[in-house]
Amino acid sequence: MAPPPFVRAVSYGVYQGRMREAIHALKYDRLHGISDGLGRMLAQAIAQLAGDAPARMLVVPVPLHATKYAQRGFNQARTLASAALRSLRRSHPQWQLTLASSTLLRQRATETQAGLTPRRRRLNVRGAFVVSDPARVVAQHVLIVDDILTTGATARAAAQALVEAGAASVWVATLARARRAEHFGSSSLHEDLEDQGSPALASAQPITARTARNGSTFEEQPSFD
Repeated sequence: MAPPPFVRAVSYGVYQGRMREAIHALKYDRLHGISDGLGRMLAQAIAQLAGDAPARMLVVPVPLHATKYAQRGFNQARTLASAALRSLRRSHPQWQLTLASSTLLRQRATETQAGLTPRRRRLNVRGAFVVSDPARVVAQHVLIVDDILTTGATARAAAQALVEAGAASVWVATLARARRAEHFGSSSLHEDLEDQGSPALASAQPITARTARNGSTFEEQPSFD
């Protein structure tokens, strides 16, 4: 397989245990109260790039197709990116990161990536993304943000669209990554995020519990302070 069209991919931790539950709570059950805590974790992942990545970058959340956005009502990648940038403005005020959420569009609906083989994932998102205004990204350094990096197929496709539009370089940051993402050098701050593995996640205190639409029980409004 050809090298990915991005320079480096970083993440906060592995997609398992409480990390997986928290992402599902935000993404599928709309528990927006946890977005600030998750955003701080994403900010820590992005901070791994400090000193290597350019001092000025456009931050581009991976977009949803219009039909998926209409169903979900929000884009979790944009929500996480916004929260992460608020945190980074305090911790890295010298870093000029500009949210550019409309820069990349998903021009066709794609099948959900979950359950697909790596090859099917690549085919599924091939040509799915387009840059809305190429003049905005020409000679610019871009940071792609998403919730999960699994095989890297989505990140590759998004980065390819940006590079073809003239981006000077593309970097990737996700809240979590699957173990299989290791094959192209994705790095994370926390390798093991079981219930007691991450200080941030281990401190989550459930306030109440309710039943999700799929019948599973999850913790509502945990605190990630």
